[in-house]
Formats: sequence, structure tokens, C-alpha cells
Amino acid sequence: MVIGRAASPSALANVEDPIVFIVDDDLSVRDSLSNLFRSVGLRNTAFGSAHEFLQQTLPDVPSCLILDIRLPRLSGLDFQAELARADIHIPIIFMTGHGDIPMTVRAMKAGAVDFLTKPFRDQDMLDAVTTAIERDRTRRHEARAVANLRAAFATLTPRERQIMSLVTAGLMNKQVAAEIGVAEITVKIHRGHIMRKMAAKSLPDLVRMAQILGIKQASGGAQT
Repeated sequence: MVIGRAASPSALANVEDPIVFIVDDDLSVRDSLSNLFRSVGLRNTAFGSAHEFLQQTLPDVPSCLILDIRLPRLSGLDFQAELARADIHIPIIFMTGHGDIPMTVRAMKAGAVDFLTKPFRDQDMLDAVTTAIERDRTRRHEARAVANLRAAFATLTPRERQIMSLVTAGLMNKQVAAEIGVAEITVKIHRGHIMRKMAAKSLPDLVRMAQILGIKQASGGAQT
């Protein structure tokens, strides 16, 4: 089974608008939803099965997946689990004409945005899609921010990383100097380099970055 992968940046240069994916084996449902989303200016692509969807290259834009709970070959719930195992994070809105409480609970516990029973109101679907796309937009923004922090942290020398861990743990320059056996002025110089490389505006800002990165307090012994 081929899992959809993110497209390359060059292929996405002109693709910025969110997109809604529809997976349902009923052509009339696919057409109805596609027309609904087009009527409000939402890009969408429809598939007749989970297998068809999995063959696609997923655009790197905010998106969501409208998924029928009962599908040929691979059920909607099993498909949800397959995406999670493949580390594909796309908000899912389930729809079904045969929903029951256990199905709903399982889907929601696994992270589904909503679970709509057919027939549903158009507005209910549009509201669910709006929520899902905003959730995905927020996730992507946060992921990019963390990736940028990790890239900046990678530019620090081993000594700078050590000092960053100690400073963000609450130690003063004098204490850091004593901890790692260098002059206080050396700590100040390294600290300035750290602030610049991490683009930190203040110590609290640097502390927040350390928390996001999961940096633990270092001990002495690291070498420049």
C-alpha cells in the first residue's frame, strides 16, 4: 500500500488555498459534496476508495478529509488508523448512514473532528470543514515554528547548547561560569551568541524556546 506523501515545494509554489478531500464509494455523495464545496469556493478532490486516496501526493497546504465510515477494502475507521501509523496528520470528518455510538466514540478518540450522520445539513458539513481546516492550519504553523527552532538550535556549538540549558534552567551567569569552569565574561559572550542565533528577544523568550525543544539542564564537562 502506498501512502500519500507531501509534494515538493516547487510543485506547490502556486498552491496555497486549502483543499478538502472526499472519500466515499457513492458517486452521488461525492458529486453532492464536491458541488457544495465549490459553491463556497473550497477546492476539493473526490475519491471512490481509501486506496485511491493513498495513491495521491498530498499538497502541503491546510486540508481535511471527509471520510465515509463504510468503504470497500478498507473501512473508514481502519483507514484513520492507517494514516496515524503513517504519521499523516490530516483532520478527519466522518460521515455515515449507519453510525452508532461505539463507532462515534472510537473515531473521536482517535482524533476525528466530527462525526456526521447522513443525511446531514449542508451547513453542518461546512461548519465541520471550517473547524478542521483551521485546526490543520494551526498545526502546520506550530510545526513550522518548531522546525525553525530546531534548525536554529542546530547552529549552536556544544558549549552554547550547554550554557543555554543552564541559563534557561534559571542559573545566573556567575553560577553558569562556576558550573562549567569558565570565566563569567566567557559565559556572557556565549550567551550573546545564543540570543542572536536563536533570535530570542529576551530571557523569557529563550526559556520558552527551551521548553518547546525539550532541552534539559546540562551539567559541566562539555567542550567548546
